[in-house]
Amino acid sequence: MPSLKDLKNRIESVKSTRKITKAMQMVAAAKLRRAQDAAEAARPYAERFNAVLSGLAASVGESDSAPRLLAGTGKSDVHLLVVMTSERGLCGGFNSSIVKLAKAHIEKLKGQGKTIKVMTVGKKGREQLRREYGDLLMAHVDLTEVKRIGYENAADISRDLLGRFDADEFDVATIFFNRFQSVISQVPTAQQIIPATFEAEEDAGAATLYDYEPDEEAILADLLPRGVATQVFTALLENAASEQGARMSAMDNATRNAGEMIDKLTIQFNRSRQAVITNELIEIISGAEAL
Repeated sequence: MPSLKDLKNRIESVKSTRKITKAMQMVAAAKLRRAQDAAEAARPYAERFNAVLSGLAASVGESDSAPRLLAGTGKSDVHLLVVMTSERGLCGGFNSSIVKLAKAHIEKLKGQGKTIKVMTVGKKGREQLRREYGDLLMAHVDLTEVKRIGYENAADISRDLLGRFDADEFDVATIFFNRFQSVISQVPTAQQIIPATFEAEEDAGAATLYDYEPDEEAILADLLPRGVATQVFTALLENAASEQGARMSAMDNATRNAGEMIDKLTIQFNRSRQAVITNELIEIISGAEAL
């Protein structure tokens, strides 16, 4: 049974931990507000940009002159998985959920006999994937020094991806990230970005209302690389908001757990102290009776 001193030291230690987790929760809450606003502000632009590209792609169809980013290489033998996670931990299951989805995708592609390459953005995902799929890792993007995600970060990643695609290093590229819904809900998402894919438009006839100058192929050749950068940027913003939401929730749970542990340890300390006092009284009384 622990001594009174051990119990007192443990209570003080847990109290110190609670102060840290409470401070981290408050910092995450402040950062979440900015990250959430940035992610929500980017969504309308990304959605409208994709709608324009979708209309252009529908007009081009499967034309021989279609840009390579739209038509692809004509095969899907080599897949590049871009796994986006955080640089720091203490954010609950945020990183694990993304890595879990990526691992499931890897196993699925392996079953189909595909060649797989992995690019990681954020060291936490790289640390987890290295254990089982270290031989698949081919590139890493370090954002440790980045205080606030900007479009230039997405543009750098996009240029790297496009350069590798032009060099025929892969046929299909898919990004993995968490889409932010709320503080307690982040949805692991896999999104193919190369070659470009678009959801079917509700109003298929809307494309006939537009006349493009220059032709659709020329416009797509210019916009598709920007589309890749836009999708990467959107994913980074969604990830940033999801990370702070997950950290805020995890630190809130840790703070409450620390409070419950302090209450239990305090009760145990009081009982132990009472037992010591009782024993001392019994010894005093027994000594007095012996006299």
